[in-house]
Amino acid sequence: MRVTEHLDRATSTLFSYEIIPPKRGGQLRDIIDIVEQIVPFAPPFIDVTSHAAEASYEELPDGTIRRRVSKKRPGTLSICGIIQNRWGIDTVPHLLCAGFTREETEDAVIELNYLGISNVLAIRGDVPNFVARPDPHRTRNRTAADLVTQLADLRQGRYLDDLQNSAPIDMCVGVGGYPEKHFEAPNLKVDIQRLKEKVAAGADYVVSQLFLDNRAFFEFERRCREAGIDVPIIPGIKLLENDRQLATLPRHFHVTVPESLADEVAASPRHAAEIGARWARSQVAELIAHGVPCIHFYVMNDARPVLSVIRALG
Repeated sequence: MRVTEHLDRATSTLFSYEIIPPKRGGQLRDIIDIVEQIVPFAPPFIDVTSHAAEASYEELPDGTIRRRVSKKRPGTLSICGIIQNRWGIDTVPHLLCAGFTREETEDAVIELNYLGISNVLAIRGDVPNFVARPDPHRTRNRTAADLVTQLADLRQGRYLDDLQNSAPIDMCVGVGGYPEKHFEAPNLKVDIQRLKEKVAAGADYVVSQLFLDNRAFFEFERRCREAGIDVPIIPGIKLLENDRQLATLPRHFHVTVPESLADEVAASPRHAAEIGARWARSQVAELIAHGVPCIHFYVMNDARPVLSVIRALG
């Protein structure tokens, strides 16, 4: 089913999950183990992240430098196909602007359609750490709104090559939202306007960046509604699991750690995981009471901390 169908049919708050493919050279078993932990909790859908190619550099024995461009975590589409067809769980592969051409995007959507996957999350993605050689025969989506527009065209059967009698591809399109604004946006008002443009282009729902203060999400949601954004908005939650994340979460995700949480972890760093789990339980309980349609957990590499929170909530 489409993500929006899951939301429409739900009689209580749903829990969805997001995982990442194994690193290049890793084993499929790594991701299978995580999914098998989640399956007993009847997830309506599971997101699988996508990663653009990155450049790495190595010095050769003769002193010259060689550049290699590769994806650190390939396999998004095949992992989605395995999950959906082995366990019957709807999957949401992430599609990126960064590092992908519009032609590659169209090919990916066609493959997903063949696999029976009808959901995608359209995001810009991080800017690659290298400059690709321009190809006059290929085009790129510059923003997430551009990507959503391309996907909306495919829903109408409009392909890049203007094919005759082309079949429309039915898909549900999600986009990202930022309760504390995207780090490149000058302010939250501008960022919400950009989100509105993505919805106007054809996005069906919004899933938020992680946040540790529910007040940030509630204010973001209120301002989105005032701006005329009427699609479902799903809050994203990530557990704080160690004291190092007091620095890494703000640095990598541009989120604020509430003073009370930071103070408690700093005072007892050995108990950071326990403190983070208790904080997440409080967040989730308040979000459920607020009436959110779904809570999206950023599982990443280990589902056990998230599932322990869900068990504790009953």
